[in-house]
Amino acid sequence: MITKEQKAELAQKFGKSATDTGSAEVQVAILTARINDLSGHFSNNKHDYHSNRGLMKMIGRRKALLKYVQNDSHERYAKLIQELGLRK
Repeated sequence: MITKEQKAELAQKFGKSATDTGSAEVQVAILTARINDLSGHFSNNKHDYHSNRGLMKMIGRRKALLKYVQNDSHERYAKLIQELGLRK
């Protein structure tokens, strides 16, 4: 579970201000933190299919937001991918 402090830190790092949680970059960063947190859960609970569905929905939402950022500005997309370590 991501805390308010972690969310504010991600918003400050990727957004325009500490309260900017609506921009696509911040949403991708928050989703990435949640996805990384849940991936540890599945190493212990292999048969938790309900949470796995939620994880897949988060991954799909992140993919759509990344596509939006890429179409909007390729420089912002490349910077975001590099800072989050999502691609090679």
